[in-house]
Amino acid sequence: MHVQQIVNGLMLGSVYVFVGIAFTMIIGIINFVNFSIPALFMLGAMTAWALLNVGVVAPLALVAGLLVGIVASMAVEQVLYKRLSGRDPVISLIGSLAFLILYEHLVIHILGSDQQAFPALLPDFNIRFGDIVVGLGQLCGFAISILLVFGLSYLLKHTPVGRNLRAISESTETATILGINVRRHVQMMFVAVGLFTALGGLLFSLNYLQVSALMGQEIGLKAIAAMIIGGVGSIWGAVVGGMLIGILEVTTIGLFGADTVDIVIYALLLLLLVVRPSGILGGALQSTQRI
Repeated sequence: MHVQQIVNGLMLGSVYVFVGIAFTMIIGIINFVNFSIPALFMLGAMTAWALLNVGVVAPLALVAGLLVGIVASMAVEQVLYKRLSGRDPVISLIGSLAFLILYEHLVIHILGSDQQAFPALLPDFNIRFGDIVVGLGQLCGFAISILLVFGLSYLLKHTPVGRNLRAISESTETATILGINVRRHVQMMFVAVGLFTALGGLLFSLNYLQVSALMGQEIGLKAIAAMIIGGVGSIWGAVVGGMLIGILEVTTIGLFGADTVDIVIYALLLLLLVVRPSGILGGALQSTQRI
């Protein structure tokens, strides 16, 4: 039973990894606190659900969900980062919160605020490893999240784009002097943030078969906690934090009930901030290894 809970926690944690990586990229590279990210998680899932309900075939609906997430992310870049970069970061933070509320209430106005059942697109197929049972959707989500992390790590460390992004994270002014097209790389990053976050929303909906206009808020808060617990600016820290919170959440539900989950998670976050403010992997990585 305990091993099964750990496995279920890892599967849930893989969802937090998608959103945690999005926060890590945006904060670690351009130091932009983007609170609209939970809305991108929701937009991908709600777009796919709405299109499936009117008869659009599943592949097109899922792709449309990803595209809406990318477009919504680029809108934040165009309205906020492009015009406000270099100014008081509090203005950008408030602006991103405004985008979060705007996106959520647009969806509430168009599609309603009630929780909806997402169609079961994946076959009801479970894989057994002895006494451990893993759903096909859970396994796919977990595998995609791990592949994403390895792919990002390779891109950042071994490709020209990655080297440019790391230079931008050190200093946009120096990167510009070196001939790096900072604007283009920032736009690429916002596209990636929208894609990863919307993909996380779609995988969550495919696995847990539910969507709502406010679904991104709780996921977003836990993803932020995962990023901080793992170490702000560390991609692998976001992975460790996401998986840890997933395991902690499932285990807490099994032992004490769902009402105590947030108490345990955010108490752990506060404790870690006092004991190790840099996070689990924050002190173990040099700046060039973090993003």
